[in-house]
Amino acid sequence: MHLIVCGLADVEPLVAARRPSHMITLLDPATMIETPAGLAPERHLKLGVNDITEPMESLILPDESVVARILDFGATWDEHAPLLVHCWAGISRSTATAFVLACDRSPRAEEGAIAQALRRAAPHASPNRRMVALADSFMGRKGRMVEAVEAMGEYDITNAAPFDFPVRHA
Repeated sequence: MHLIVCGLADVEPLVAARRPSHMITLLDPATMIETPAGLAPERHLKLGVNDITEPMESLILPDESVVARILDFGATWDEHAPLLVHCWAGISRSTATAFVLACDRSPRAEEGAIAQALRRAAPHASPNRRMVALADSFMGRKGRMVEAVEAMGEYDITNAAPFDFPVRHA
């Protein structure tokens, strides 16, 4: 099964059309959304976190608990229906989450291959580097996830659009 990755504006139509069984929301707490109709509240992980990589006054920096909650929630997904992941624009926090979940579900795959698959699926992807670094440490990947994301190269946000991403990689 696959992940659906998008920005906030695409959540409601995608939930209605694609019927994901689970959803992860990564937004500033001030813009947090309610669980969309058609999705059970216990299958919606809401993470109030800003898209930053260094501490900034009045903003919430992703920390180890964010990564742990993503991985714990991801473990509850049985892959019978898509899991939708979104942030504000579908570029940074959501793509980091998709990368983390794919690395978790594909322990034998090379992190670089997963990151390049992400680049092919989403030229606009720019995974939040802090989230990736925290996951890399948490998952014992010895810097390989960080290196893989760095090797993705430049991103192009001119055509940011929702995309599907396989959660399992060989």
